[in-house]
Amino acid sequence: MTRHDSHSSANVLLARMGWLLSLALFVVISAGAQEPDKRHVTPVKPETNRVQPPPKGTDEKIIQQYVSGDSAAAIAEARKDSLRRVYKRYPLITDMSFGINIVDPIFMALGQTYASTDVSATLNMWNRLQPTVELGIGWAKSSPDDMNFTYRAKPSPYFKVGVNYNLMFKNSPDYQALIGLRLGYSTFRYDINDIHYANSYWQEGLFTDINGERSHALWGEAGVGLKVRLWKSLSMGWMLRYHGIFNYGKNQHSRPWFIPGYGPRKSSLGLSLGFYYTIPWHSNNTVTPQ
Repeated sequence: MTRHDSHSSANVLLARMGWLLSLALFVVISAGAQEPDKRHVTPVKPETNRVQPPPKGTDEKIIQQYVSGDSAAAIAEARKDSLRRVYKRYPLITDMSFGINIVDPIFMALGQTYASTDVSATLNMWNRLQPTVELGIGWAKSSPDDMNFTYRAKPSPYFKVGVNYNLMFKNSPDYQALIGLRLGYSTFRYDINDIHYANSYWQEGLFTDINGERSHALWGEAGVGLKVRLWKSLSMGWMLRYHGIFNYGKNQHSRPWFIPGYGPRKSSLGLSLGFYYTIPWHSNNTVTPQ
């Protein structure tokens, strides 16, 4: 082998080694460049049975419905829950009130010739239904302008039983809009004096008296009214009443003109105006959402 051939073989060997080194270097550089793009994710099993604590004030029943997938029922229940927070539910016995009706004594001081006054006791249930009892006395001394007699009714007792319904039961008991029904009864005595008869024969008037007449009356009332708190436990209220007589006692020689607790027999409207003292039977802590 000549010197020239030896030199050529060495050059070829060096060229091949350089090519191999270049290839190895390229592989190393490529592997290093791809290393940062690799992501290693460790799978984590979700805790499907874990229930997140509900927000403060949220009913646990609603949360469980959401977790179980019954979203429609949960939304409906959530709406009811929001209404419960707006409208409070009062206990069975909310309060008890005692009142006195003073409207007729006021009118009598202004010239009215008859009066009925009473005291009442009212039980407020759920701030809605209000059974009530009224006990009173009525009397009269009147000479009607269109009549020829003087009617005197001695102080006689009467009583009424009934119920009010508070239209504002969703609000505070301090303010009430009421509709009411009553059943009233009275037994009483009356006198009719100075009855004038015109005598055409003698051309003069005759006077006579009818004393000691007894009677009774049963009647019903329907009314609307308001009641508002004035100060602490003191309230004021009024009720306009429409009433009618179911039955009354008739005598042989007379008919009662005035009925205690009712007023003039032929009247159809009445008014009560009173002051009330209320005793609460609950605290704020016992008023719960509906």
